[in-house]
Amino acid sequence: MKKTLPVAALAGCLLLAWFPPPLPAQPAGAAAGNYVVVVSRATREDAAWCKVVSALVTKHRATLVEYDSNVTEALPMLRKVFPRYACFVARPTEATKRFVADVAILTRQLDDDPYTDVLWGIVTGFDADNALRIVSEKQPLTVKRVASGTEVALDQCREGIWYSELQAGHQVSKQPGSQPLVSKGPTDSTKLLAAELVDKHADLFITSGHASERNWHIGFRYRNGFFQSKAGQLFGLDTDKKSFPINSDHPRVYMAVGNCSMGHIDGPDAMALAWMNSVGVRQMIGYTVLTWYGYAGWGGLDYFVEQPGRYTLAEAFFANQQVLLHRLATYHPEGVHMKVEPGSKPSQIKVSPTAKAAGLTVNDIAGLVHDRDVVAFYGDPAWEARMAPGECAWEQKLEEKDGKYTLEIVPRRGAKTFAPINTNGSTRGYRPLVAFLPHRVTDVQVLEGKELDPVITHSFVLVPNPRTCEEGKSYRVVFKAKKVR
Repeated sequence: MKKTLPVAALAGCLLLAWFPPPLPAQPAGAAAGNYVVVVSRATREDAAWCKVVSALVTKHRATLVEYDSNVTEALPMLRKVFPRYACFVARPTEATKRFVADVAILTRQLDDDPYTDVLWGIVTGFDADNALRIVSEKQPLTVKRVASGTEVALDQCREGIWYSELQAGHQVSKQPGSQPLVSKGPTDSTKLLAAELVDKHADLFITSGHASERNWHIGFRYRNGFFQSKAGQLFGLDTDKKSFPINSDHPRVYMAVGNCSMGHIDGPDAMALAWMNSVGVRQMIGYTVLTWYGYAGWGGLDYFVEQPGRYTLAEAFFANQQVLLHRLATYHPEGVHMKVEPGSKPSQIKVSPTAKAAGLTVNDIAGLVHDRDVVAFYGDPAWEARMAPGECAWEQKLEEKDGKYTLEIVPRRGAKTFAPINTNGSTRGYRPLVAFLPHRVTDVQVLEGKELDPVITHSFVLVPNPRTCEEGKSYRVVFKAKKVR
């Protein structure tokens, strides 16, 4: 493996920008030393895809890491640079479910703790031009309008609409400054959902229910239409077999929180590629396999939608992955490193007394292990897509002074502060609280708040959900740490 590439090696990309050293003395933000682009030699040597790579490197002043045959070859350089962001550029033929799992595992191996060490994303597309549009997006996205094929917490959104996958014709909408309104709509919502993408420019689209690499069944318990894909094109097909091509380049994000295989790229007709190519999706979360437990999918809503404005989509995905790992590390530590093929259900799992006391079953442990490495995050992880700011159930503020860090959590909804906001889906609610550190740290010493059982890594603080909330009480975690960068 070529660990880092000199400028001469990129001459074929027609790069004009100067590449800074991999380890600059003063990195800032998603800049030199804080962002790594990982790519195979074959992809980098493809003239069209090389433009994608060079655009990312220039955009983020990134370090470029090339591997020959397997993405795991990038580990030594990732450990050396230890970036905040890692973006894996892959042609669609490379972006398999095995590749997604390998990236998830690889990004947990930069140090010895069980948690993911970088915010990661996979940049791919129907073709190189599609991928280039994705990485060229610079303007941050504020999610104002949400459209969904399943129930979502619209009270946390600026505006939007959701169509029930369980009850024909049931829909809930919200206008800015008003409360959600329940109404009766058509039993076939195909055309209306397509219009949300084409005409109403929904910034966030959410789906659940039956799906495959080629289609999404809009109705789960009743007859409705489909979204389907072919050669990078998304289209709706209603119950009368009328087709609605879906074309839009409005930048948006997509969360396939409960769909089987929506994130699996198994060929040029894959749904994931059509979402990126014909509908303007710049970032996407989706399962690469059949989903049945749902922790790694549905939990993204707890962080992104239900804490509006607090996290980018990449951070919400990352946070949800860490709380899954925390749950395994707490109740079934061997599950963190257990080798399983993507999509297989782990067997021969024994539930510890600690897990039993917490109400976890064999199915829960198996579900967590199953979900661990099978949800893809597609897109540039440093591109910012956030919900429009809204009222969160609690305020959390992390401050640092002279190497002393204070995380303060102030309840805003009384006894209901830490309770689930919306329970639609699987394994919802009671997620831990996650705060990101402004820089990497080491040598952590907790001074206050040990009774909250906080987990403090080099980049984030995790506090298990308190569940109960005493009137007027706030929660504090104070610790000392040495700043790395």
